[in-house]
Amino acid sequence: MPIYEYECRACGNQFEYLVLKNTPPAECPECHSQDLGQLISGFSVSSEDMTRANVQRARRERLASKDYRDQKVAEAEEIREHSPAAPLPGKPKRARGSW
Repeated sequence: MPIYEYECRACGNQFEYLVLKNTPPAECPECHSQDLGQLISGFSVSSEDMTRANVQRARRERLASKDYRDQKVAEAEEIREHSPAAPLPGKPKRARGSW
């Protein structure tokens, strides 16, 4: 069963529609107009290599994003504030009685 893409000529809304037995959609889901044009659809190819490359690219983009770095800094500060037993990085722990 093919999925076709349509554009409503009245409101410009683009939508997909699952066509059963060559019956076109009756109306636009937004404005309910019946003046529709069928769009040319592309096809998608997926392979394991393409999926792996897409995941790696998404991970690189996430790591490079400012939001990700800000979140990691905020998490580290939260841990530092709420872990009194943990020494702060860069400051040596004093031995007992060395005041």
